[in-house]
Amino acid sequence: MDPLVLESCHSTWLFDTERMRFRRILKGLEVESHHAATGWRPYFGLDVDPESESFVVRLNPEGTRLLRSWRHVDRCSQCGGEATSELSLDELRSAAHN
Repeated sequence: MDPLVLESCHSTWLFDTERMRFRRILKGLEVESHHAATGWRPYFGLDVDPESESFVVRLNPEGTRLLRSWRHVDRCSQCGGEATSELSLDELRSAAHN
C-alpha cells in the first residue's frame, strides 16, 4: 500500500484509498518511544479543497458524520506556522503497515 498522506498542524493523516480506511499519527506525542496513532477506521469519502487547504473526511455513507481539518502549509493561518514535529519516511511506512 502506498498511502495518501496529508499533513495537518497536529497530525499526519494516512489514507489507504484501496481499502477506504484512514488513521492519524499525532505529532509531538510519543508513548513508549513510538508516536501515538489511532487505529485504522473506515471512511466513505475525502474532499480536499485546494483553495482553503481544508479537507473533510466522510465517516458514514450518508455524509452526516464528518471530520474537518486543514493542511499545514508555510505561514499557516491555522497554527501561525508553529506546527509540531514531522515524521520520517520510515515512521510513515511503519504506521501504514500496522
